Amino acid sequence: MKKVMNFLSKPCPTKAKAKSPDQEDDRPRLDPNRPYPKEFMPSIFVNHGGGPMPVLDQQPEVKEFLENYGAKWSGNLPRAVLVVTAHWEADEVTVSSAAGHDLIYDYSGFPSESYSLKYPAPGEPSVAEEAVRLLKEAGIEVRSNDRRGWDHGVFIPMLCMLPEAEVPIVQMSLVAGQDPKTHWDMGVALRPLREQGVLIVGSGLSFHNFKYFFARDGRSQEEGRKHSQAFAAWLTDTVTNPDLSPKEREERLLKWQSAPSASECHPRGGAEHFMPFFAVAGTAHGAPGVEVGKEYGEMMGLVVNQYEFLN
Repeated sequence: MKKVMNFLSKPCPTKAKAKSPDQEDDRPRLDPNRPYPKEFMPSIFVNHGGGPMPVLDQQPEVKEFLENYGAKWSGNLPRAVLVVTAHWEADEVTVSSAAGHDLIYDYSGFPSESYSLKYPAPGEPSVAEEAVRLLKEAGIEVRSNDRRGWDHGVFIPMLCMLPEAEVPIVQMSLVAGQDPKTHWDMGVALRPLREQGVLIVGSGLSFHNFKYFFARDGRSQEEGRKHSQAFAAWLTDTVTNPDLSPKEREERLLKWQSAPSASECHPRGGAEHFMPFFAVAGTAHGAPGVEVGKEYGEMMGLVVNQYEFLN
């Protein structure tokens, strides 16, 4: 837990308090004039694990993948990371816009050190403002929020991916209702950010059903595994198949509820962990993605998938 322990401190309130731009704190500060990647940035959908378990070394496969992915940016850090989190649903798209945000420990029943984690990365109001502008121009209802803290869908994967906490972070909500088209359209609108050095991360899970996560009998465990395998196979084929046109890919993905074992992987009304995927896929405008981290494709005995979009 070497990297994690660097971020332990006295517990701070779970209710977020925004930092004003001129308020002194211990957040790392990058030179705003530093060079950042000028190439077209990827977008990626990642498995953020269960609560704080990855940084407590209880889900090493999740932590290792995120660490390895973050290492690719060493020496060429993104301008900012925009994280679409499964743990924030709002009536309209909402974007964190302060120069700094505290953390929300939106989990329970974990060791005391998990409520003392710190991730003091700065916010990036200019990226938040640009995201809001792009969404408004696309006719999507959106607002800024300079008060809400970063939930664990943000700070847990970022602790693993970018542990130095020096890259600015912008958090973005889902829209209540779990409509895939709404989130796809969000991604379509946000695509220009990828031309501006911004890495877009969808933080969720391709499988999220507590019935199977915590199954104790062998029959239920095997049943859950088979459901996760069936859905994963369909999803990977749909995302990566080069023979699908962009429109065909979009149509198949938006009809995900008719996919094999879809309702067993994401019960009706409980698909919030899958919605960040659509925002990320939307940034590719229907272009194929690639499955990444196949060697880390299981969590608690169930198949989970992660996808990167390069186009």
